[in-house]
Amino acid sequence: MASRDLAIGVVCLSQTVVGLLGNFSLLCHYLFLYFTGCRLRSTDLIVEHLIVANFLSLLSKGVPQTMAALGLIHFLNDIGCKLVFYVHRVGRGVSINTTCLLSVFQVITISPRNSRWAELKEKAPKYIGFSIFLCWILHMMLNIVVLLYVTGKWSNTNITMKKDLGYCSGEGNNEISVSLCVPMLSIPDVFCVGLMLWASGSMVFILFRHKQQVQHIRKNHLSPRSSPESRATHSILVLVSTFVSSYILSCLFQVCIVLSDNPGILLVNTSALISVCFPTVCPFILMSRVSREHRLCFAWIKITKSPKSIINV
Repeated sequence: MASRDLAIGVVCLSQTVVGLLGNFSLLCHYLFLYFTGCRLRSTDLIVEHLIVANFLSLLSKGVPQTMAALGLIHFLNDIGCKLVFYVHRVGRGVSINTTCLLSVFQVITISPRNSRWAELKEKAPKYIGFSIFLCWILHMMLNIVVLLYVTGKWSNTNITMKKDLGYCSGEGNNEISVSLCVPMLSIPDVFCVGLMLWASGSMVFILFRHKQQVQHIRKNHLSPRSSPESRATHSILVLVSTFVSSYILSCLFQVCIVLSDNPGILLVNTSALISVCFPTVCPFILMSRVSREHRLCFAWIKITKSPKSIINV
């Protein structure tokens, strides 16, 4: 095994293990809060589905890519390749949608009561579950097309038209399929990224205007700590900026793979590393906000000394 392949395998393995442990720890934290009587916020449902999408992305991309980088090439048959790529695409799509939904919901949450979003403040939480359900259904239907263009390396059908994707093979460039499938799969993602950028800009504007309005209050020796809404907004802004950066890089590499008749193994491995970057980093960005909620919840339970006491964190 070449030293370069070994290095890529070690990086893939480390990235996958760290990402799985981070998402598992965050999921256990939410389960612990739930079973100890803490009432979770509306956005926590979005975060929980984001964690599930991260798990799917890491297991379907990080694990097989690690095995391939360490020298195990022919470990998936035709059905296995189709399933792995399909699960990864669904997890990636739901991750995009839930991050977008989280940022839009946070804009509605922190918007002033006299703004045009005032009517949505009470209505928005009621539609979160339905919106997440639509995200899963949409991407499960859209990405069925992936099953048609990914095969295992053991398959002998159209072998001259295949391109090497590491541990699987893909159909070679076809102008008709590219012109139909690429827009169908990319338009929803581009729309969500644009919506995230708009939501991030709106959050920055709202926080800046709020800071100017309360500047004279802070001079009167009040607590300089920001509100829970502001801290949550800051963490979501970091989350969105991290996602958009990794998404743009991932798209650039995927475009190169799609347009190339025979993409190099280094290009395929680099694209895989970038594609699981966000699922790896995501739980650690959210953990600071969740840890504050943990302390607030148990501080309230300790003060009230009542097992029935709950707090909306």
